[in-house]
Amino acid sequence: MPDTLKELNDSNSISRTFWRYAIPSVAAMLVNGLYQVIDGIFVGHYIGFEGLAGINMAWPVIGIISGLGLLVGMGSGSLISIYRGEGNNHKAQQTLSSGLGIIVLAGLLVMVFLAMLAPTLLIAQGAIGTTLEMGSAYIGVFTWGAVFTIAAGALPMLIRNDNSPNYSTALLMLGAIINIVLDYLFIAHMDMGLKGAAIATVISQSVITVIAVGYFFSARSELRLSLGKPTFSPALAARTIGLGTSSFFMYSYFSFIIALHNKLFMTYGSPVHVGAFAIVGYLMTMYYLLSEGIASGMQPPVSYYFGARQRDKIRATVLLAIKVVVISGIAAVIFLNLYPESLISMFSNDDPQLAAETENGLRLHLFSMFLDGFIALSSVYFMAVNQGGKALAISAGNMLVQLPFLYLLPQWIGVDGIWLSVPLSNILLFLFVAPMVWSDIQSQTAKPMALVKSH
Repeated sequence: MPDTLKELNDSNSISRTFWRYAIPSVAAMLVNGLYQVIDGIFVGHYIGFEGLAGINMAWPVIGIISGLGLLVGMGSGSLISIYRGEGNNHKAQQTLSSGLGIIVLAGLLVMVFLAMLAPTLLIAQGAIGTTLEMGSAYIGVFTWGAVFTIAAGALPMLIRNDNSPNYSTALLMLGAIINIVLDYLFIAHMDMGLKGAAIATVISQSVITVIAVGYFFSARSELRLSLGKPTFSPALAARTIGLGTSSFFMYSYFSFIIALHNKLFMTYGSPVHVGAFAIVGYLMTMYYLLSEGIASGMQPPVSYYFGARQRDKIRATVLLAIKVVVISGIAAVIFLNLYPESLISMFSNDDPQLAAETENGLRLHLFSMFLDGFIALSSVYFMAVNQGGKALAISAGNMLVQLPFLYLLPQWIGVDGIWLSVPLSNILLFLFVAPMVWSDIQSQTAKPMALVKSH
């Protein structure tokens, strides 16, 4: 038995196992987020608030593409770990192969969709003039690179579920370094604007994709694939999509909410407010990706314990992950409120109006940020224990609960109402999700676990 499986079955190694997966996952997410933030820094300093507004209006579209990668990565990854826990490596290998097939099909569909509708999606958010032009240039690059964007989101997660979390992290770090270097070259030296930022990202994603696919055909992979044995399974593909849909909804939710915020800021404010919203989003990204990394690191052992019917370990692992996400979130909120000027200056080229609007947004928009991390963790937990319906309900609820706030608050108090909509809706959703999670993890030790329907 591989050492990693021995560790998973060791009753004294719950914390060690959690951190073995969580630390590389968090590092990978933060590195991945870092080059998004670096994009924002280059755009803010070399292009200005119109560039920040353009990239923020393009982001909802890019977020949908990234969400498809998360769908495959989390859906296939959960199934792979469950099958490994059951000792069914053949099914795990079939799941991996089917996940690769989904990536290719999804990439082709996205290319066709964006080629037809990309400008319309920007105009719907209120993009005009320079903002529309920059946003269109940015999305145009991702149209032909959609397969790489999806694959770069999914494959490192699948490598992690193949018991190679450190390899997964190193791969994402390589992609981040390539992206940062190319950002500097294309934006700062070649003056290619947002198109240059997009090209830098797609090139780095293509490198990740090529290396990751090579990994699964190498001796390093425990679920080694072979070109001579295509094993795409429609049934497993459907199960992957069913489990991963909640993750896709999380990204769809973010895309939808960002698009709606952009529209409202253009209605009640100006492109400066959209630029400020972009900076607040970059500052939130690092915490959100940390919590997403904790959730992603929690998933492989929890899915394994679920397949192996080790109920006490599920509860202990989830409670540990919740503590880490909530405590780090509270610390992040305190830090952001103590040093707003220094953080904002990283993205602003001495624009006092942009800085003032951003500081106001930061204080109003992020005060309950730690609850967002808990909600994301809850969705991943239910997916990890094969309860895709509950995971999807949380993700969909996260989207729907914000709509009344976004509709009413701006009418009552203007721009400040837009900033306050997300934190207030997070508080409301937490009141429903927290009891549901607590009840479920308590039940993991209170009654026998139902058999997993894996065939």
